[in-house]
Amino acid sequence: MALAALAHGTRLAVHRLLVAHAPEGLTAGQVAERLGITPTSLSFHLKEMTRARLIVPRPVGRFVWYSADLDTMNGVVGYLTENCCQSSAVCDPRCAPKPRQIAAVTVTRPKRRRYA
Repeated sequence: MALAALAHGTRLAVHRLLVAHAPEGLTAGQVAERLGITPTSLSFHLKEMTRARLIVPRPVGRFVWYSADLDTMNGVVGYLTENCCQSSAVCDPRCAPKPRQIAAVTVTRPKRRRYA
């Protein structure tokens, strides 16, 4: 589900932006402004990304802040690393993961700030 969600160009752009602003994230308005996306379109994409567990919405006062879910992203990266080219005879050998590389593919999640 996460890969399908990231297959759309707008959702990929949103996710990249939120990863760049992890762990605090951004409000929907900030995302829309920075990427030039209409609020209606962005709302649809945020809903799809939330359903795929790529982002986490966090209400703060009147605003909803969206943050990238780094645990889900680590899972996607790990899946791709472990499964890339294992069933393909024509794949470039450099693509095949090495055991040490799999263990090294992690992103540490910074401590979250508490918002009152």
